Amino acid sequence: MKVCIYDTTLRDGAQQEGISFSVEDKLKILRKLDDLGFDFIEGGWPGANPKDDEFFERARNVSLSHARLTSFGSTRKPKTRAEDDPGLQHLRRAGPKVVTIVGKSWDAQVKNTLGTTLAENLAMVGESIRWLKSYGMSVFFDAEHFFDGYKSSPDYALKVVLLAAESGADGVILCDTNGGTLPQDIISMVKAIKEKCPVVLGIHAHNDADLAVANTLAAVEAGATQVQGTINGYGERCGNVNLCSVISNLKLKLGIDCINSENLFKLTEISRYISEVANLSPFSRSPYVGASAFAHKAGLHVSGMAKWPQSYQHIDPKLVGNESRMLVSELSGGSSIRHKAREKGIDIDPEKAQVILMEVKDLEQKGFQYDGAEASFDLLLFRSSPDYRPPFELVDFMVMVEKRRRPTADGGEVLAEATVKIKVNGKLMHTASEGNGPVDALDRALRKALLEFYPELCQVELVDYKVRILDESRGTASTIRVLVEASDGKREWRTVGSSTNVIEASWLALADSLEYWLSTFYHPQRS
Repeated sequence: MKVCIYDTTLRDGAQQEGISFSVEDKLKILRKLDDLGFDFIEGGWPGANPKDDEFFERARNVSLSHARLTSFGSTRKPKTRAEDDPGLQHLRRAGPKVVTIVGKSWDAQVKNTLGTTLAENLAMVGESIRWLKSYGMSVFFDAEHFFDGYKSSPDYALKVVLLAAESGADGVILCDTNGGTLPQDIISMVKAIKEKCPVVLGIHAHNDADLAVANTLAAVEAGATQVQGTINGYGERCGNVNLCSVISNLKLKLGIDCINSENLFKLTEISRYISEVANLSPFSRSPYVGASAFAHKAGLHVSGMAKWPQSYQHIDPKLVGNESRMLVSELSGGSSIRHKAREKGIDIDPEKAQVILMEVKDLEQKGFQYDGAEASFDLLLFRSSPDYRPPFELVDFMVMVEKRRRPTADGGEVLAEATVKIKVNGKLMHTASEGNGPVDALDRALRKALLEFYPELCQVELVDYKVRILDESRGTASTIRVLVEASDGKREWRTVGSSTNVIEASWLALADSLEYWLSTFYHPQRS
């Protein structure tokens, strides 16, 4: 059995709150999706906005190795001839020879939304498809609200679908537009249509009931051979079906051909790439491709994984380009510590592992958290080695924040200044710097001291800074946890600090961040 993958990240996915792809973004994603081996990539809605028009114009010069670029539109408007409909004209001129048009298949939608008759809606579907086909185009028909429509009036919903097929549609896509249908209903309805519809059937599921993946797999089981969805499940409201999960399940669980194994391996990388282009943080707990999808924290689990990787993983994560991660926390055991040490090329005996484990438990009781700050834990391992020498040592620091009155538009200005004393190779460095807030001032002052000895440190930048109050009942005396994420352009790492003083917690996380990079950059075997 072959299932075609139809991606609509560039149109349906772009409807998600917070996503706004530029034309350049869309062209980059287009090439990436083609590289993944998808069959169809929906680029947008010609005529809907200038951005989509520019995209289709520029896409004419993009050579795709596998996928067919498609455009999207709707049936003609009521009481308008197909040849006079502006939307259909845009589809004809946009460039792609494959188009998808959406039409109503729910009688209540026809009456209440379109404000026309059931007969006119049928004419709109048939005439639009026939007109596009007359120009030699391949046409898919998206039967909008099909499953709600079939529940309301099965005869009418079936009539719409069969008319689309009779009018020349190359495929009919059954849409769970409101995302509220259950898998058992999907199966029964798709089977009913499959018996009567002579063309390819597809499924387009939304995730409003958190069932989009289940519904898509159910539709395939019932006979659908085209799957429409988006990378990472991007889309309006609760999103569309997540193609990363669907493809993995089809390929690895059901043995259904949809992309080849080499492309399946690229899935995690492409998922995260598109997250970056969309300017959204990757969802760490996303099945198959999330950073936490194969992360193990409990000591029992880590012990089991060390003996047999399948003990707590349903697949080998390498198949989808992901990896296993062993997390360390107060829930860990000695085996977790030894496993993490071996990953860093450090051999520690069970006794030392227990000492480090007790240190982790003690620090986590004080507010530290190492499963989200693995670089700080790695430093605990490095420091446990008798031959480890830290790249710098803190003598002291001071931070001053002053509100200055100046004749400016906002009535004043806040000055943050930090002074840092550190030792590097026995030499005392005393530096000061101003910054955009106390943490930025600390960062600048510390870097100023270190750059004389470690000029490559200029590659490192702080990319995220999070503060969490751990015991809110104590008000301003609460323990504060600070997580810092940094990057050198090639890799990212996270460190943690905790204290009742937010400046001290920030310093601990910041100092760990720079110490970790220096320790691994100049000693790559620790990376």
